[in-house]
Amino acid sequence: MLADITRMLRELLEEDGLDDAEISRETTFHDDLELESIDLVTLAGVLREHYGDRVNLALFIADLELDEIIALTVGELADYVAASLRANGQG
Repeated sequence: MLADITRMLRELLEEDGLDDAEISRETTFHDDLELESIDLVTLAGVLREHYGDRVNLALFIADLELDEIIALTVGELADYVAASLRANGQG
């Protein structure tokens, strides 16, 4: 799961020339990768394209407080994706 998300992020970051950024479970979207809200929308589209309707990043983020969104890590997203796939019988 983490490898898939890392690959998706590298493709997204490539557009900004940041595809060599260090990405781990502890990497934050805001502080470490400097993703803007539009980048999260793009990532949501990539996740939906890859996993279908089983993974809904917008719904996940909607349940978070602002400080939780700012502190969101790649690992937390990977855990959410894995849980979503399990809940939908795909994991």
